[in-house]
Amino acid sequence: MSSVAVRLSEEIVREARKYAAIESRSVPKQIEYWAKIGKAARDNPDLPISFIEGAFQAREEIERGEVYPLETLKM
Repeated sequence: MSSVAVRLSEEIVREARKYAAIESRSVPKQIEYWAKIGKAARDNPDLPISFIEGAFQAREEIERGEVYPLETLKM
C-alpha cells in the first residue's frame, strides 16, 4: 500500500493524536480510521455511527484473530 502526504490543520492532528493514544493507533492510522467511518456513514446514511464503528471494530478483531466460536444453546 502506498502513502501520500496531505496537509491537515493543527487542530485535526491534535485531536487525532489524542484519540490515537486512547485507541492505540498511530496518528495517520487514526485519521484513516475516521475517514473510513465517514465514508461508510455517507454511503449508509440510515445506519447510526455507533453501528458503523462496531462493524469496523468487529472486522479489526477478526483480523487480529480475537474471535471465538459462539456456543449454541442446548434446550
